[in-house]
Amino acid sequence: MSKESSRHADTTTNTYIDPGATTPEAYEISKTSRTLARKVVGNETPEDRVRQRCSVAVGDFAMADLLRFNADPVPATIRALKAGAYIITDIRMVQVGIQKKGHESKILCALDFGGEIARERGITRSSAGFIALREQLAGSIVVIGNAPSALLTVCGMINEGVRPAIVIGTPVGFVNAAESKAVLGSLDIPSISTEGTRGGTPVAVAAVNECITILIEGSAS
Repeated sequence: MSKESSRHADTTTNTYIDPGATTPEAYEISKTSRTLARKVVGNETPEDRVRQRCSVAVGDFAMADLLRFNADPVPATIRALKAGAYIITDIRMVQVGIQKKGHESKILCALDFGGEIARERGITRSSAGFIALREQLAGSIVVIGNAPSALLTVCGMINEGVRPAIVIGTPVGFVNAAESKAVLGSLDIPSISTEGTRGGTPVAVAAVNECITILIEGSAS
C-alpha cells in the first residue's frame, strides 16, 4: 500500500492518517510518534486513540492516565461534527489549533462575544462569552483548554438545562482547574477532561482533532 493511500485507511491496525500533516516530513514525524504511542498506551478503543494523541501533544505518556471520559464522548463528538454543530472554544489558541479540514462545523471563540457582560458583571471574558452564546450551546461541541472560570460557567448552564453535545474541558493551573473538571465529570453529559491541575490547550485541541480524524477515516472507508 502506498503512503498516500494508507493515510485514508482504517487506522485501528497498522495504517495511519494525519490530516494536519501536509508534507512528507511532517507526516513521518507524526506517524512515528503515534506508532510509539500505540505501543505504550494501547490501541483498542476510540478513547485509546484520544489518549495517544493527547500524550503526544504534551510529550508525556503520563497524560494517558489523567484523561477522563464520560458518557461515550467520542461518538457524541463525531455525531455533532456530522451534524455541522458549532465548535465553541474558550480562547483563540484553541480555536486556531482545531483542524479545519474534514468537517463543516463553524469554530467560534467565546472571547469574541459578551464584552458588555464581562464589564457589567466583572467576570472573565471567556465566561461572559459563553453566557452570550447560550443559545448556540445547544448541541454544540464545547472545547475549553485554558479557562476554569469558563468551564464552571458552562457547567452551571448545563445544570440549568442547556445541553451541549459534548464538553471537552481540560483547563490547566492551580486555581479552580481541578475543581472545574471534577464538576464537569459529575454531570450527565458526554465529556472529556483531565484529572487534577494538568491539562491545557494542547490536550483540548488534541482531543477534538482526534475525533475529527476518526470522522475523516469513516468518510473515506
